[in-house]
Amino acid sequence: MTTRKSLKTVGILTGVIIISIVSSVVTSNIIKKSLIVQSSAQSAPAQYAAFTKVPSALENDFTLAAERSIHAVVHVKVKTPMATRGYNFPSDPLFEYFFGRPQQQQRQETPMQEGAGSGVIISSDGYIVTNNHVIDRAKVIEVTLNDNRSFDAKLVGTDPNTDIALIKIEASGLPIINFGSSDSLRVGEWVLAIGNPFNLTSTVTAGIVSAKQRQIGILGAPMKIESFIQTDAAINPGNSGGALVNTRGELIGINTAIASNSGRYEGYGFAVPTSIVSKVVTDIRQYGIVQRALLGVSMRDIDNELAKEHDLKTMEGAYVNEVVKNSAAETAGIKNGDVITEINGEKIKSSSHLQEQIGRFSPGDKINVQVLRGDKKLTFKTELKNSRDNTNLLSQDENSLDVLGAEFKEIDDKTMAKLNLPYGVEIKSLKSGKLQQNGVRTGFIIIKINNQAIRSIEDIQSIFDEVQQSDDRVKMFSIAGMYQNGKIVIYNVPMGK
Repeated sequence: MTTRKSLKTVGILTGVIIISIVSSVVTSNIIKKSLIVQSSAQSAPAQYAAFTKVPSALENDFTLAAERSIHAVVHVKVKTPMATRGYNFPSDPLFEYFFGRPQQQQRQETPMQEGAGSGVIISSDGYIVTNNHVIDRAKVIEVTLNDNRSFDAKLVGTDPNTDIALIKIEASGLPIINFGSSDSLRVGEWVLAIGNPFNLTSTVTAGIVSAKQRQIGILGAPMKIESFIQTDAAINPGNSGGALVNTRGELIGINTAIASNSGRYEGYGFAVPTSIVSKVVTDIRQYGIVQRALLGVSMRDIDNELAKEHDLKTMEGAYVNEVVKNSAAETAGIKNGDVITEINGEKIKSSSHLQEQIGRFSPGDKINVQVLRGDKKLTFKTELKNSRDNTNLLSQDENSLDVLGAEFKEIDDKTMAKLNLPYGVEIKSLKSGKLQQNGVRTGFIIIKINNQAIRSIEDIQSIFDEVQQSDDRVKMFSIAGMYQNGKIVIYNVPMGK
């Protein structure tokens, strides 16, 4: 749930995990705060007159924005299986060589853990955007509306690269929040955060935009896009997936993370901007997956040390460390050491800003990339590619487990006891696909893929997504497992075309 970085913990805001009995300890610790506004009667020089205007009461009245948005923010509750099974195993050097030494602990039932977050209704027929980490591996998703009606929700699609997910409930005539422009958002502008912190439903807090294009290293996906809006509006565990809105009540971000020493609000919150959210949810609804465009460069921000080392003429932009072979950047003529300064006329301030801009496009889109190479400004017409180094849009089947040609099921306690396995996913049936083509047979129990433990079908999907979206030229599934007769086998399954 949290990632430590120096003295700060950058915290994912999923609601408090509940194993069996939930204890309510929040209300006794609520601290009431008030905002004191002071005015000054001091005069100012004429040239500063424009900045001394006393704001009207309506300019700091957030009631309209809250009213326009609060009814479209929902409470998302999930149930997720905990991976806590353990067994006493006899010593088996061959098993340990392939799979490592199992944990020595007694067998116990797998409990379900409960979590809570928020979501935002974006269509009157029930589409709801939330965070991927809120619903990740959830077996049950329940949505409660602001009017206290509850619905079971189904997962439409996810994008771990941006921590955005789309779910749907069967309902009509629902209130929605209109999308606003996160591009026009200014540092210092008032915003409201709406969500369900600590299961306190329909909570509204106010603050300002503290910064934009923040990269905080919280996402672990291979093609992560981090360009967060930073705000000091109070957000806490349970706010994940909730709305960040402007004073007109328009959605400008999805609240996602906090930076904190305690895991609670300390003044720093982060939201995925709507410039990213709108692209992700539109693609998921239309294609079932995100059509991610790649420029094909590794990059870094420019600091004094880098500027001096390479005699750079600018402190803004994204420095190109390496151009990926066969990528859109290489085809266009971009080289190592270039500084990318503009995309379609939009000035690029940092590597996270570049990620955000490229993330708006799809494979096959053509853009103008301006770079600074020494003293020269060069513009390259660039046709963006997908993760397979072509300009085609990917179908959902190409990005799903269907290409493996297998039906999976998680092994039961009886099978685990019989084979002395701590976990695993069995291949229930096979049809034409990658596994059958590489000699895998029905009944094979997958224990590890690419040296990562496989406890569920979701684990297979997660690794599949990582492999498909990686920049590796050779995409491979190294599948280690066991047949029912105890025979241990490793299959190397190429995932390319």
